[in-house]
This record gives sequence, C-alpha cells and structure tokens, in this order.
Amino acid sequence: MTETTENKDLVQEDVQAETTTEEVEQTEAQEEVELSIEEQYEAKLAELQAKLADEENRHLRLRADFDNMRRRNQLDREAAEKYRAQSLLSDLLPVLDNFERALQVETTSEETASIIKGIEMVYRSLIEATEKEGLQVIKAEGEQFDPTIHQAVMQEQDSEKETGIVLRELQKGYILKDRVLRPTMVSVNE
Repeated sequence: MTETTENKDLVQEDVQAETTTEEVEQTEAQEEVELSIEEQYEAKLAELQAKLADEENRHLRLRADFDNMRRRNQLDREAAEKYRAQSLLSDLLPVLDNFERALQVETTSEETASIIKGIEMVYRSLIEATEKEGLQVIKAEGEQFDPTIHQAVMQEQDSEKETGIVLRELQKGYILKDRVLRPTMVSVNE
C-alpha cells in the first residue's frame, strides 16, 4: 500500500471516529435534554399536585364553614320560634301582678263581688293563654333557695325550718319554657 492510501485510510478512520464521537455527544446531549424535560415535567407535576391539595383543603374548609353557618342559622331560627312570645309575656307580667292584687281585695257588697268575679274570669283566661305559650310560675315557698330562679331580698329566722329554705314569696317569678323571665322575690331562712 502506498503512503497516500494509508493516509486516506487513517483520515477516514479519524473522520469515522469523530463522527462516532459527535453522534455519542449528540445522543448524550439529547438524553440530558430529555432528562431535564422529564425533570421539568416531574417538577410541574409536583407543583400542580401541591396546588390541588391546597385547593381541596380550601374547599373542605369553606364547606365546613358553610355547614357551621347553616347550623347556627337553624339554631337561631329555632330559638326565635321557641321564644317568640318572650317580649310580650315580659310586658304582661305587671298586668298579671295587678290582677292578683285586685283579686286579693275583700268584697263587702254583691256589686263588688260580681266585679271581682269578672276580673277573676279575665285573669284565668289570661293565665291559660300565657300557659299555652309556655309561661310557668316558679314555685318558691317551702323550696330550697336557688339563686338561678330566686332573688333573696330578705332573711328571716324560723327555727322550725332548715337554713336556705324560702319562707315567703314576695313577688311571683316566671319561666318561659327553660328561660327565667323574672326571678321570684323571696325571703329566705337564715
């Protein structure tokens, strides 16, 4: 072989080696690009999953807030319905007191007796109407003093009864369903 042929062969081998090296480098570069694209997709996927989790959490919190608000509104409506007559009944308590005082007047003639009988009929009708709405008289005399329903305005001494027992009722107290409209004014044994 001649020298030029050898040189040509060497050059061809060099060219082939360079081509192979370039192809390997291109393949490696493509793999790096592909890996970086995969990594980018994975990062984007992780970011989207985090956003989704945040939105799901926000949705659950909003739903819980809505349920709580609905429940509070329902309880408020029920309380408003249950105690709808509270204001009217509170205003009627002095009227009931005045009727009771009027009924305690002693009669001397038939005319006053018939007037008292009419007042008593009106009083009973008023009591029935208030009881239908849930108004009840608080029992006091002879009961143990309870500061949630009784208001002690006096203390008296009675050795025959225990300490803390209500001796006298000075003014009637009333309860509407489970709320105290007016506590009973009482005298308590020391």
